[in-house]
Amino acid sequence: MRIFDLGVILAYLIGITVFGARFGKGQSTLKEYFLGGREAPWWAIAFSIVSAETSTLTVIGTPALAYAGDFGFLQVVFGYLLARILISVVFLPTYFRGEMYTAYEVMQRRFGVRIRKLTAGLFLVLRALAEGVRVFAISIVISIILGTGEMSSIVLIVALTLFYTFEGGMTAVIWTDVVQMFLYVIGAVISLIVILGQIDGGWAEVSRIGTELNKFRVFDFGFELTPEFFTKTYSFWAGVIGGCFLTTASHGTEQLMVQRLLSARDETESRKALLASWVVIFVQFSMFLVIGVCLFVFYKQRGLAAPTPADRIYPEFIWNYLPHGIAGLVIAAILAAAMSNLSAALNSLASTTVMDFYKPMTGGRKPEEFYLRIAKFATLGWGAALFGIALVARNWGSVLQAGLSIASILYGSLLGVFLLGLLTKRTRENAAMVGMTVGFVLMLYIKFFTPIAWTWYVLIGTSATFATAYLMSFVLAEKELEPNV
Repeated sequence: MRIFDLGVILAYLIGITVFGARFGKGQSTLKEYFLGGREAPWWAIAFSIVSAETSTLTVIGTPALAYAGDFGFLQVVFGYLLARILISVVFLPTYFRGEMYTAYEVMQRRFGVRIRKLTAGLFLVLRALAEGVRVFAISIVISIILGTGEMSSIVLIVALTLFYTFEGGMTAVIWTDVVQMFLYVIGAVISLIVILGQIDGGWAEVSRIGTELNKFRVFDFGFELTPEFFTKTYSFWAGVIGGCFLTTASHGTEQLMVQRLLSARDETESRKALLASWVVIFVQFSMFLVIGVCLFVFYKQRGLAAPTPADRIYPEFIWNYLPHGIAGLVIAAILAAAMSNLSAALNSLASTTVMDFYKPMTGGRKPEEFYLRIAKFATLGWGAALFGIALVARNWGSVLQAGLSIASILYGSLLGVFLLGLLTKRTRENAAMVGMTVGFVLMLYIKFFTPIAWTWYVLIGTSATFATAYLMSFVLAEKELEPNV
């Protein structure tokens, strides 16, 4: 145990909890609790989007990808940009017509109450499973620090994150995201400098070895319509197309991200936040991939065996090789990414639970203060649920790919029905529900019974949902709703 490092980590945990909790003062409405009163500037929302998109999976999983392979993951990141442009043009104008709290209110206006509950319920399952993997990822870092796999340390992180999210709501989420994003980026820069300082020959040697072994290769333009084409995770086609569909689903239909976009002052500010976040994301992923190549050279020079699982490579280097104090700061930065994402998930899960299920069930007749109390209790309930899911997520493989593949199974149905609602007029509620069911069942089959790469999941699920629902609209005779979108 290194007391100074642990002191730095403890000071961060206490400081960020106190900082986040102070935003709870004066909040008396659901708009303030779930949307921050729509007062946050666009640049803060942009950083919050980056923090929510990053998580511990990125911080510890991305270097492991470059260590074992190359920069091919950036092909997925280029797809993220295409998705942001699509969301700005197709989704945002609809979201800013009227005052909405969740993405799924659009589904009720377009199709009906059942679709709203189905899409909202699908989000709750999706986010709970994916966030459970992220909570488990924290245990990898904690186990390195404490030398144990006990879950008591995760309880501490979840409890502290719960406290300021419970108290401060969306305002606390956004501003703690800003602080935590800067902290883990600074931590990554410091660790990169330290790694290069411990490599004989520094960056020149990293560049030489990385070039010789094609570690810096980004694009794989191979295009042959064979079964192998769809099993390769990081090709140009799988990466860009898969990344585009994945991010259109996550940022355009999932409450975790849509809630941030709805927190902007207006549609223009929301669009600026969304597009600006991609620049930060690209720089961030590039830096973590460079760290992975540097770690490869470091272990190669010293003849050391890489730790297993591969996700331990970066946090284990930090704890074992960085100077005292700096190691504590960088580990605190990784925990910052975890807490940032967890707080966002808790608030979005609570907002969907209250706004899409509980409040409609009571007819909205209760006073605002009553629903605010329910929102806070929902936050506590989801905290306990995510911890439980984390306990069973230990055998799901690479944390980064496990989180992305779980999300991708469900994203296809969500994105497919949203595109139906925004791009077609003919399809009605029953046809849309049939399409979602077919898309979801197909993705379960593909996940568990085929070798198809996860980067294709959202495209396949979206296409199946959209096509099935549109065809069913010619079969099912449904009454047209009053136009209200």
